[in-house]
Amino acid sequence: MKRICVIDGQGGGIGSVIIKKIKEEFEESLEVIALGTNAIATAQMLKSRANRGASGENAIVNTVRIADIIIGPIGIVLAHAMMGEVTPKIAEAISSASAKKLLLPLTQEHIEIIGVSPNPLPHLIDILIRDHLSPMIKTKS
Repeated sequence: MKRICVIDGQGGGIGSVIIKKIKEEFEESLEVIALGTNAIATAQMLKSRANRGASGENAIVNTVRIADIIIGPIGIVLAHAMMGEVTPKIAEAISSASAKKLLLPLTQEHIEIIGVSPNPLPHLIDILIRDHLSPMIKTKS
């Protein structure tokens, strides 16, 4: 069974929507682990039916090592993103993890990603699941 870590911070809204869509598409054929930079984010993602969850720097740094796929906003690989919730250790652990990373290009302070079209979050999540996650799951099952 594939292990997917969904990482989010602040209120966990983005991660919650991602997990809900993953569960609708794949039901229980995947293990979805909610990793929040804080307890509120983790709690919100667990409400969206993540299989399990954990909060904080140490939990994220250790859990991404066992992930097959990591999903989240691009800020999870940028130290001090999400109003400082993404620590340098978190950003480094995610960036160096062997898991495939599927990152949503959501606006970050002082960062512009050139060549990315400004799609609304629901469309980005649909593209993530349809064009990227589904082919990975179906070809490597």
